[in-house]
Amino acid sequence: MLSADSLTVEFNGKTLFQDISFVINEKDRIALMGKNGAGKSTLLKVLAGAREPNRGKVSFPKGTVVAYLPQHLLTNDTRTVFEETAQTFSEIHNMEAEIAALNEELSTRTDYESDSYMELIEQVSALSEQFYSIEEINYDADIEKTLLGLGFSRDEFHRNTSEFSGGWRMRIELAKILLRRPDIILLDEPTNHLDIESIQWLEEFLINSAKAVVVISHDRAFVDNITTRTIEVTMGRIYDYKAKYSHYLELRKERREQQQKQFDEQQKMIAENMEFIERFKGTYSKTLQVQSRVKMLEKIVPVEVDDVDSSRLRLKFPPSPRSGNYPVSAEMVGKSYGEKRIYQHANFMIERGEKIAFVGKNGEGKSTLVKSIMGEIEHEGKLTLGHNVKIGYFAQNQAAMLDENLTVFQTIDDIAVGDIRNKIKDLLGAFMFGGDESLKKVKILSGGERTRLALLKLLLEPVNLLILDEPTNHLDMRTKDILKQALIDYDGTLIVVSHDRDFLDGLVTKVYEFGGGKVTEHLEDIYGFLAKKKMENLREIERK
Repeated sequence: MLSADSLTVEFNGKTLFQDISFVINEKDRIALMGKNGAGKSTLLKVLAGAREPNRGKVSFPKGTVVAYLPQHLLTNDTRTVFEETAQTFSEIHNMEAEIAALNEELSTRTDYESDSYMELIEQVSALSEQFYSIEEINYDADIEKTLLGLGFSRDEFHRNTSEFSGGWRMRIELAKILLRRPDIILLDEPTNHLDIESIQWLEEFLINSAKAVVVISHDRAFVDNITTRTIEVTMGRIYDYKAKYSHYLELRKERREQQQKQFDEQQKMIAENMEFIERFKGTYSKTLQVQSRVKMLEKIVPVEVDDVDSSRLRLKFPPSPRSGNYPVSAEMVGKSYGEKRIYQHANFMIERGEKIAFVGKNGEGKSTLVKSIMGEIEHEGKLTLGHNVKIGYFAQNQAAMLDENLTVFQTIDDIAVGDIRNKIKDLLGAFMFGGDESLKKVKILSGGERTRLALLKLLLEPVNLLILDEPTNHLDMRTKDILKQALIDYDGTLIVVSHDRDFLDGLVTKVYEFGGGKVTEHLEDIYGFLAKKKMENLREIERK
């Protein structure tokens, strides 16, 4: 369906990748993997035609529809959600109108023998053949089904897109892509702005309805559920595995172990030859042998070991000061904005040391309750913080509160205490601020880079109640693993708002579900909760 031939992209004098080739076939579901900065998003843009490669080409059969969802996109602000989504079919509607206009012209003309009349007939025939070859669908029903699947409610269909956040606008763009029924769907971090139910809906769509998919995602469970092939971008080249993500990890480990073995053998051989050259370089009888070995070493192609193994790197929280037995308790807590009720009658007690997930559809009150706990907004009922509770809070706007005049290194160096000071460079590397990146001023960092830095800064402060609102959106899988292990080892109380099932798995032991104006406590872990919800949904269907 699509062929990438000898693609090379150079950026600011650096070769991002060189002479890479692969083919995307029908029904391929490909995960595009690699470290941040390896060139994944750039490669996706090249495949989508949004960027030209320096060398090489992308080709596909005429009529192939390639749809691309970038990480950052804004919709038109002058339309409603439904109208903007319906733009998907504007070409079809325009074609229908053009056919009607041409037929109207044919009915009024009488120059039946003229060349222009015959040309008009041919034009109508060609357009009609193209129009009627398009699969007949109920456009409005399909739009409704897709918007509902992605988390919109029916009463939001006729609200203006300008009333929605960037994340919700991204869902509109995703809906438009899915409705086009493209031959190849290219998705760059599609789950960052989706709740768990919408992610599950998207998974089912991609598995059951999509033709070919290439996706970049740091959501391990999402990638493992939908993909059957993994292309890794690393050190300017690619490795193509006919395996889903979890199997690819095993194969990659074997590959790197083999590379390391070859590297070690080569280094040993070089050292032995260098020793021989040094020992006999002034010996007349050994001159030819010395020269031979020098020439051999000059021709050696160095063995490269892909990536750096950082599996031993551990992020450890400073000991948290002891709080009371119940850091947070709620009695009949509720919140409304005008006539719109978000939730009501929330009653719960969070014990010291518990690790809890807040989950539910966007707009059901997860972040609102967090802000109530923080004392940032007023609420109904009684919210009580326990004795000696010290809160560490991470939200997206934390990034805007960093000192822009400091460097990345200074930002962390100013707050790091104890043993962690000896590992600042390792920590910065784990959070993708290695080498010269640590010397950048905060003011020139991108939004995603600021978010990662704000998160790392928070994790080094001694607190006993950590509240993290979507902490993993800008973290790659390696960094998420480091963060997750640190949170598992954390001896304080944790509340995490997240849609990332893999991140929550093994981390939280209790789930608070937000939905239908209620906050419901579930005593299962995240996968126990999801299994229970599917059973509940089936029972509801049976009752209906």
